Amino acid sequence: MNRKFEFKVQSEVLDIGVKIKGVRIQGINNTVYSSSLNDYIDVHVKRLLENNTLDSLKENKVIQSFYDLHKAVGIPKRKNLPASENLLKNLLKKQEFHSINPLVDIYNLISMDTKLALGAHDLDKTEGNISLRLTQGNENYIPLGSVEAKEVKAGIYSYIDDANDVICYSEIRQVDKTKVTEESKDVFFIVQGNLETTDKYVEDVAKELITVVTYYLGGTGEIL
Repeated sequence: MNRKFEFKVQSEVLDIGVKIKGVRIQGINNTVYSSSLNDYIDVHVKRLLENNTLDSLKENKVIQSFYDLHKAVGIPKRKNLPASENLLKNLLKKQEFHSINPLVDIYNLISMDTKLALGAHDLDKTEGNISLRLTQGNENYIPLGSVEAKEVKAGIYSYIDDANDVICYSEIRQVDKTKVTEESKDVFFIVQGNLETTDKYVEDVAKELITVVTYYLGGTGEIL
């Protein structure tokens, strides 16, 4: 069912330096790895392994600028790696790509390639609209892989639905509630940059995401 949905961004978050585009893609078939998608994955994994090292991640300005965003809102550096850095470190250390499902694999590869933070959320599991805003400290938050709620500090830019549930803490941690599965068909994506990325670059990556997902998995997409 095509429900109305809005993505709202608080001006205070933009003032920190967050660059953001929301994307919605509907009608996805997230059940099949076609031979062409497998080829896409193989080519990108090979390129990522050739073009990145653990040392180069430390020098990448886009990755390092996420730490500046975190510092601005009081997120400690320890155990809070930017999404693209975390993915790339795992890939480089293991020398193999951890596949989850077609849609997640696609946006993880684009995140590693562009160094932006990408995330996906099943809209059939969210309540109302989604806002990127500073937390007030009274939100509900159960991180991905956890069964217990975690206290939310006030003043952290996060993605929150109308049930006051955090669906992504900063751009660091997603949640079980809205995680994408093979059954997901209507999906909201975040494409997030920082002070080292232009608005055009973030928009171009959002367009790339729509192009790649709809080519391999079908559906129709829009930038919100």
